[in-house]
Amino acid sequence: MSIQVGDTLPDVEIRVVSNGIEEGRTGPLFAGRKVVLFAVPGAFTPTCSNRHLPGYVQHLAQFQARGVEVMCLAVNDAYVMQAWAASQNVPPELLMLADGNGNFTKAMGLELDGNAYGMGLRARRFALYAENGVVKALQVEAPGEFRVSTAEAILEALA
Repeated sequence: MSIQVGDTLPDVEIRVVSNGIEEGRTGPLFAGRKVVLFAVPGAFTPTCSNRHLPGYVQHLAQFQARGVEVMCLAVNDAYVMQAWAASQNVPPELLMLADGNGNFTKAMGLELDGNAYGMGLRARRFALYAENGVVKALQVEAPGEFRVSTAEAILEALA
């Protein structure tokens, strides 16, 4: 079963990419913060690179003006996330979370079986808003869609 509004985000190991790569845990990472976390099926994939991540980069200042931090999650290793962030000109304030083994994604119940496409385990495309690690809003895309997890949709949901 997937995580729901009102649930606390799971506390697992994660790699955080910003000004370098750091090991951390999701519990302390989300504690005491207002965060929009959006997930993509894969770094460097078409929709993720052309629309999803760029939308959050473009609207980052609007989230920050509301006191909300933005984080991007993918089931990719930290070096891939670091290269993707560099290629997309992601500012260091937008944290890239590398869930290399998919442990955080699986703990949330938001994994995607991409084996039929040669991609293995991935994250479903989603966005959530959490305060102090508690999910306050969750938007999960239907397969093949890109509507409810966009930066614009989440900004509207936060209004």
